[in-house]
Amino acid sequence: MRAIGYSEFGAASDVLAMHDIAMPEPATGEVRVKLAYSGVNPSDAKARSGTRPGVLKPAFDLVVPHSDGAGVIEAVGAGVDPARIGEKVWIWNGQWQRAFGTAAEAITLPAEQAVTLPDGVSLEAGATLGIPALTAAHTTFGGGDVAGQTLLISGGAGAVGHNAVQLAKWGGATVIATASPSAFERVKAAGADHVLDYRAPDLAAQILSLTDGKGVDRAVEVEFGANIDLLAEVVRANGTIAAYGSQIDMTPTLPFGPLLFKAITIDIVLVYILEDTARTAAIAKLHDALSAGALHPAIHDIMPLEDAAKAHERVMSAGRNGAVLLKI
Repeated sequence: MRAIGYSEFGAASDVLAMHDIAMPEPATGEVRVKLAYSGVNPSDAKARSGTRPGVLKPAFDLVVPHSDGAGVIEAVGAGVDPARIGEKVWIWNGQWQRAFGTAAEAITLPAEQAVTLPDGVSLEAGATLGIPALTAAHTTFGGGDVAGQTLLISGGAGAVGHNAVQLAKWGGATVIATASPSAFERVKAAGADHVLDYRAPDLAAQILSLTDGKGVDRAVEVEFGANIDLLAEVVRANGTIAAYGSQIDMTPTLPFGPLLFKAITIDIVLVYILEDTARTAAIAKLHDALSAGALHPAIHDIMPLEDAAKAHERVMSAGRNGAVLLKI
């Protein structure tokens, strides 16, 4: 079968190539999914580039990248109900700690990692759910229901943030989002009650004014290190910061005093290793929101499998409005 893969780290155009590999057979407890779309995420591009500290070479001789995808189950291993054959599914952790991900015509993986798509949800949308949507669901609802709360969502135009805005609004929260002015209308259309310029020098004052000085109940944060001082000021006492990224400052200095005297909870989220209960809850929220027509994952571009290198470059480029998919 056709698969995109790499055997060494480097620029996408230098190391990603088309390979012909054997069609995988599902082992006990596994399914084989005929893939329609593969979701490309920044984490996939970072892993391929070799920029992670202490990782000098790929963990496998050939890596087929990407953890997200969607398709149809076409074979099952022992212990899996044959009735699942023909199901439309979306995939999580396709390539997490495994050699072969979704940038291929098919993938085998544990049956629970192929989640049945709700009726009416497209395979394209399904291919966006693994990393960006699960991250949005857990960072939004990981502390419970948000009805009546005020949430601050940074990077409201990003893939995770845009989903989080929709989910929080559907969940009954008042949503304050930050973004670039050029994205304000898009973020408002997603459901944000207020959209603020993330570069505004008086951003903290604006947020506190919108909450009558009380601060926000929960912050969904894409740049933890860069924004921790702001967060310590605008999150209310006993509030929560759910942080899923800190690319600008990976070794932040924390203002412990302000955080301490508000007893602020810092919840650092890595969607790949969510415990089963948390993942099941996040999946349920996603499916409920999708079925209610309240969540519309944005897709920036769909490219053919052979353009995987361009897709890796696109997903890391500025101004992206949604997911980047490969059509298999």
